[in-house]
Amino acid sequence: MKRICVLGLGYIGLPTASILATNGYQVLGVDIDPQVVRIVNSGGLPVGEPGLKTIVKAAVGSGQLRAACRTEPADAFIIAVPTPVTAGKEADLRFVEAAAESVVPVLARGNLVILESTVPPGTTRDLLVPWLERSGLKAGEDFFVAHCPERVLPGRILKELIENNRVIGGIDPPSAMLAREIYSRFVEGEIFLVDATTAEMVKLIENTYRDVNIALSNELALICTRLGINAWEVIRLANFHPRVRLHLPGPGVGGHCLAVDPWFIVHKFPAESRLVALSRQTNDNMPGHVMKELAGILNGIERPKVTVLGVSYKANVDDARESPALNIIRQLAERNIDFAVYDSHVKDFPGELVSLTEAFRSSDCALIVADHEEFKYLHPQELGKLMRRRTVFDTRCCLDHGLWKAHGFTVHVLGVGGGETNGQFSVTR
Repeated sequence: MKRICVLGLGYIGLPTASILATNGYQVLGVDIDPQVVRIVNSGGLPVGEPGLKTIVKAAVGSGQLRAACRTEPADAFIIAVPTPVTAGKEADLRFVEAAAESVVPVLARGNLVILESTVPPGTTRDLLVPWLERSGLKAGEDFFVAHCPERVLPGRILKELIENNRVIGGIDPPSAMLAREIYSRFVEGEIFLVDATTAEMVKLIENTYRDVNIALSNELALICTRLGINAWEVIRLANFHPRVRLHLPGPGVGGHCLAVDPWFIVHKFPAESRLVALSRQTNDNMPGHVMKELAGILNGIERPKVTVLGVSYKANVDDARESPALNIIRQLAERNIDFAVYDSHVKDFPGELVSLTEAFRSSDCALIVADHEEFKYLHPQELGKLMRRRTVFDTRCCLDHGLWKAHGFTVHVLGVGGGETNGQFSVTR
């Protein structure tokens, strides 16, 4: 196989297309957005990811990668399109269907179609294969189909595409083995071959495990607040146990995976996935809890203003999809609370982003929502001079609280109650 068509040039599709192009394949990247196509063909980036610009520029410059709005004939097709969740918490597979539909007219004997998008279990077999067979060809006889979910962390995508293990699920063994030929060209980790439905479930449960773990920590944060102790200290000490690895609490869970993928299981198996559903609800309720705590902090202040720091769903990325900050900002607006938003990473945001100085000017409380590395080094001395009241609410426990207190700030931390010791004594053993 020499020619590969990658459908979807987002956070996964573009890095994948670029790596394939720099590993000897002739790659066509397809996206429905003409602006994305123009940016890629100029060697630019429509998404932010460390190191990606260099490899895209090299791939385009060598002629191995080009972008277009229409699917063209190829030896293999990789579908890497979004699979969001609907208002009813059901997987929205319209983009997968549209991608499959675009492949049908150019599908030929011997072709391989790989679905990388995260989907509910059974999607490859029950949705993708029937769509592709509208070509008049028979899956498993005339062409091959596999599911190979991405398993990467934003901010480390290029590194993890190469180093991480991959699970490849074929509709039959020949499909899985043919897909392995492509991925083995650049994957340094182990490659495991299974059936397509198993591969779908592996990806879902990986993200579900993390979502459930975070929900446990968020419940712990609520309990510790009631107890008047420090949840972060409880987690730190509990994690010294060799068989315990608690995640950290926070203002909610966002992104294109953790906040979405568990719902694919819940919707399909509601009776069997009660723990998964409860965890999703727990994490979805955290922005409301943050807002409740914030309202208490602002109580009695006439026409308060809040500085919102960080609107991406996690630290040091530009992706605000499903970010808990969006929910918090919506609730601020509903309560007619004035706010200003600062985030140096995020560019695509449904609202106004201002400078750091403007965000702090006349503010009554700085609310840390995303723990960008730069926020850890903010110095409260000058920022405090801009504010009307020196108050900070750290939902990520990322600041040097002693420093902020030393400069006259009242510090509130998610998951930390009003106990005098906050879990720490001045004596050691």
